Order: sequence, then structure tokens, then C-alpha cells
Amino acid sequence: MTTKINKTVFEISKMDCPSEENLIRMKLDGISEIKNLDFDIANRKLTVFHDGQTDLIEKSIMELNLGGKKISTEQTDEKDFEENNNQKKLLWIVLAINFAFFIIEMTTGIISKSMGLVADSLDMLADSLVYGISLFAVGGTLIRKKRIARIAGYFQITLAVIGFVEVLRRFFGAEKLPDFSTMIIVSIFALIANGICLYILQKSKSKEEAHMKASMIFTSNDVVINLGVIIAGVLVNWLNSNKPDLIVGTIVFILVVQGAFRILKLSK
Repeated sequence: MTTKINKTVFEISKMDCPSEENLIRMKLDGISEIKNLDFDIANRKLTVFHDGQTDLIEKSIMELNLGGKKISTEQTDEKDFEENNNQKKLLWIVLAINFAFFIIEMTTGIISKSMGLVADSLDMLADSLVYGISLFAVGGTLIRKKRIARIAGYFQITLAVIGFVEVLRRFFGAEKLPDFSTMIIVSIFALIANGICLYILQKSKSKEEAHMKASMIFTSNDVVINLGVIIAGVLVNWLNSNKPDLIVGTIVFILVVQGAFRILKLSK
């Protein structure tokens, strides 16, 4: 007699990129009833294969404040879940890309006096921390994972607060204009890097998703931020003012802090 398990589908409205996927994986890690997680980032859906009730799973997803909502639960005969042996390797590649652009954008942001680039570099760092926690905590105890998440969250908030202070100083002080051409060029490369990260991670899911939908790329927060810095660079040159750069920088710092609080939720 074939033992059936439950298949519950969740809609995660704020799951824009693989960074959120890793947050959810870490949050649900340790729930013994879960047999497999199947993420569909393009359609913002998560399918959980599990034994028993969904109460604990649903509660954990809701605590992340990613707009999670249970759609359906049904029984299924599916039990042979295909493990992706390349998943860890792909995560290392994405971590390396994000961390490299954190260094590139932080360096060029400081040199070009662009708070937009500095803020975007912290967003890249935030993604790196999420991938890093997911990798370094593999096989570790729950206490260890929570400790790493707590350190990463507070570190991220500290950097964002320093960024806010610098934005205020530049807003009320007499600062030179940021180098708009550096803002635009570096952000274009960061945009390409984010597209590559999304592509290789989504391609690894299944053959059906090998050709990632364009809509998925352009709904990602990371890509929207890159476009925002590019637009700010154009406006800096057009208006001969550093205010567009400071405004975009402030918005991105807020997003970085929100991401930090999500990481801190994992430490509770």
C-alpha cells in the first residue's frame, strides 16, 4: 500500500528572488514533517510536501512577513524527490558574484561620492549574507544557525545606519556632485550580474524553467534598485544636483534594514 503525504501550496507575494527562497528554507529548516520544498519564484509559489498538519509550517512562513498565504492542501503519492547535487555549487557562485559586486560598488561608490552605489553595495552584501548563512550553516545545529543569523542581521543594520547618517550629512552639507557616469556604468554591470544570478539559480530548478521569464527578472527588487541608481545618475547630470542620488540611497538603505529584520527573525 502506497503511503500518501500532503502537498500544500503557498503564495509568497514578496518572494522576488532566490534571496527570499533561502530565508524561507532556513526558517523551515528543522521541521521534521517536511519532506521537500519546491520553489517557483517566477509565480511566487512554494509547494511543501509534508506529513501531518500545516499549522507549524504556515506559522513559520507568516512570521517572515513575505506575504505568505496558504492556497491549497491535498494528498499526493509523490515521494521520489530529486535532489539537485549542483545546488550548493550554484549557491557558492551566486555568493561570489554578490560579494564581488559588494566590493566593487562600495569602492566605486566611495570614490565617485555616490550614496546610491554605496547603498546598492549593502544590498548586494545582504544577499551574500543570506546565501552565506545558508551555506555555512548546512549541517549545523539550530542554535548555530540562529547565532549566525543574529550576527549578520545586526551587522547589516549597523552598516545601513552609518549610511543614513552619511546621507543626512551630505543632504545638509555642501558636497561635490557624484560622478554620474560611474553610477550608470557600475549599475549596468550590477544589473547584468543580478540577471545572471537569477538565471543560473532558476535554471537549476527544472528543464521547464531553463529559459527564465523576463517578467521574473524585472520584478526582482535587486534589478529595480539597479535601475533606480541608473535613473538617479541621469538625473544628477540633468539637474546638476546630488539629491536624486541621496534619495535613491535612502530608499535602498530602508530596503537593506527591512532585509536585516527578516534575517533577525530567523534568530528567534
